[in-house]
Amino acid sequence: METLKLVASYLTIVLLVPPVMLGIINKTKAAVAGRKGPPVLQPLHDTIKLLGKGAVYSETTTWVFRLGPVVSLSAAIAAACLVPLAGAPLVSFNGDAILFAYLFALGRFVTVAAALDTGSSFEGMGASREVAFASLAEPALILAFASLAYRAGELSLARMFAPHGGPSAAASTLLALGSLFVVLLAENSRIPIDDPNTHLELTMIHEVMVLDHGGPDLAFILHGAGLKLVLMTSLLVRLILPEIPLLGAAGSLLIGLAAAAAAIGLVESSMARLRLVRVPQLLVAAICAAAFGLILTLR
Repeated sequence: METLKLVASYLTIVLLVPPVMLGIINKTKAAVAGRKGPPVLQPLHDTIKLLGKGAVYSETTTWVFRLGPVVSLSAAIAAACLVPLAGAPLVSFNGDAILFAYLFALGRFVTVAAALDTGSSFEGMGASREVAFASLAEPALILAFASLAYRAGELSLARMFAPHGGPSAAASTLLALGSLFVVLLAENSRIPIDDPNTHLELTMIHEVMVLDHGGPDLAFILHGAGLKLVLMTSLLVRLILPEIPLLGAAGSLLIGLAAAAAAIGLVESSMARLRLVRVPQLLVAAICAAAFGLILTLR
């Protein structure tokens, strides 16, 4: 019975929370701008509408282009099984944190390959930027994971992102938290690193790589991107917010995700994206913070 409840909670979170979280971000940004904005469930309606449409493929693309959205969403769903979304993960073992990082890298690789498969220099430019920034975001992610894993004593996400005490633990946790927050912004193309709503040729990064996708393929990409945002935010929420007894693990997580979505909306309403040449500096700062946190943990 407990297993069925856990699976049901996972299915609900994986299917419904990503579009709702994006809807809260958009609603918050609209409220700050003095507009009514679209309904919170609008991203879910858009995804359902896209799933009912057909897809159009260019004659210059191959199976790589068609495979990209499917593998990208599959990698995000597989990564979700490793994250303790409902109090405990569906799958947990010593070393699952490494698999989690590799699944994110796999999703990025197939998205970049699909963009390059179109033969468009425009999408190639976005793919180049995506890979360049990822080469700096991934070391920050690995160093932050190493700090949390050394303290927890194993490479399991469930243990690494459980609350820990002690002054030194608090300092290293804050550094890891700050580093992972920058990685979250980079992985999910959020301001100040990228703007998911921009369509300016000279500033696009992730969005330019998916311009040629439509119908179910675009729905897979949008839902996969929302799921990645939920997974990264869930890890940070679990590290900060203790479980609220009245709400349980899943309820506490949903409250934390809603608060995080509103915070992201406020941040994106109050600042502009960085110039492209400044983005590597921010990512290097995240690497330094994660490395210093690891040193504090090892001493």
